[in-house]
Amino acid sequence: MSGAASTLILRAAPQEGGRALLTAAAWDALPAALAAEPDLALLALWAEPGLVHAAFLREADAALLLASVPATEGHYAALSPVRPGAIRFERMIRDLWGLTARDAVDLRPWLDHGRWPVTGPLSARPAPNTAPPPQPEFLPAEGEGVHQIPVGPIHAGVIEPGHFRFHVLGETVVRLEARLGYAHKGNLALMLGRSPRAAARYASRLSGDSTVAHSWAFARAAERALAVEVPPRAVHLRAVMAELERIHNHLNDWGFVCNDAGFAFPHARCAILREGMLRAARIAFGHRLMMDAVLPGGVAFDIAEAGSAAMHAALDAVAEELPSLLRIYDSHASLQDRVVGTGHTAPALVARFAAGGHVGRAAGRGFDARRALPYAPYDALPPEVPVFEAGDVDARVRVRIAELGCSIDLVRALLAGLPPGEISVPLPQRTGEGVALVEGFRGECLHWLRLDDGGLIRAVFMRDPSWLQWPLLEAAIRDNIVADFPLCNKSFNASYSGVDL
Repeated sequence: MSGAASTLILRAAPQEGGRALLTAAAWDALPAALAAEPDLALLALWAEPGLVHAAFLREADAALLLASVPATEGHYAALSPVRPGAIRFERMIRDLWGLTARDAVDLRPWLDHGRWPVTGPLSARPAPNTAPPPQPEFLPAEGEGVHQIPVGPIHAGVIEPGHFRFHVLGETVVRLEARLGYAHKGNLALMLGRSPRAAARYASRLSGDSTVAHSWAFARAAERALAVEVPPRAVHLRAVMAELERIHNHLNDWGFVCNDAGFAFPHARCAILREGMLRAARIAFGHRLMMDAVLPGGVAFDIAEAGSAAMHAALDAVAEELPSLLRIYDSHASLQDRVVGTGHTAPALVARFAAGGHVGRAAGRGFDARRALPYAPYDALPPEVPVFEAGDVDARVRVRIAELGCSIDLVRALLAGLPPGEISVPLPQRTGEGVALVEGFRGECLHWLRLDDGGLIRAVFMRDPSWLQWPLLEAAIRDNIVADFPLCNKSFNASYSGVDL
């Protein structure tokens, strides 16, 4: 039986594109209703001038619910007091659209570090910014002997920029806070006024390691807005690319976790196997990461003649070496000592943030958009979803290892059943609104857009799964030693660029 919050959303009138338009009074009642309905997970908050939107997942029946409210006089009721995952979204909304969450838990800037030429760049009337950049504010941690360690935003390796502020007692981390936003690209502003086909390149570059997943989510949202059916061959090719993306990223992460624990051999072997997957992707689809391969209406090009053989060879190499790599991972006591029990995230906390992907599945939350909200071709080929309970670095690694075997089987099945036919269809030019969830290697990617009468983008939002995973990293490192932070961080591998927009 649906609860008070979901009933409030479903009964709201009028509806626009499947999105409930709430009055300010109804939205004001939403926090109390959400407090009484823990099963309704917040997936995202975003805005457009004068209007705030929210996406919820009713976990009992995997129903996706969207709601909106006018931000009267630039304010709206905060959801962060009852949904902690809303905190960074509310900060982002204030930075980009100048809309303030009333009674919010945290109203510090998120993306805007005080160096933009205007404030509220996506608002109806951006204001010039003439103030000097402020000093960053961090949450305090007080006590005898507590000191701070600042790390970043520039790091020693080839890594995205992010500032980490540690409060430390001896070697033990008391509090960690991440300050991101350094990779802000202005993607949402760049997409406005463009056709879905022209804007797709920005979706594909939101987070480069998830280029296929984000491109597919954006394409599905546009296709829903325009009521377009994609040819079956294109659908299968999209899934092949998505599973290749999952495989090469999981290999990369497994290797780097071992490397950060001081065990270089698995890192080297995983790197070799990943390189084989990337080379097969280039042969099959013309690009190692398959960037710009998925477009609204289908795919940009068909699989190359030698592509299937190249992929099978790369998959066979991974499948052949997986058992021995797993034995090595399991049998080295010094490695197990570093990963087992380190960076624990409690299942209850994971559930509160509705974290997906390997972070959620390592701590008992088995949500996977491919199964919970099945879309073609996964409706006919539902994947196995490995779920663990420990919630530590080891569990996050084991989710990846289990998913490697599942994805190898999926790619083989998809290639064997690849249907003939066209790979794309033209897009009409008309108004519409669409939302889509696509499961990437980190978790579900959520994309929403609204088109004007000419089929151009009037409003858009793209949400990487890392939005709901970064706060859990901050919790996971607490009571661990500083030296274990690289290990914990890599076991999460949350995207910097994905949340910097």
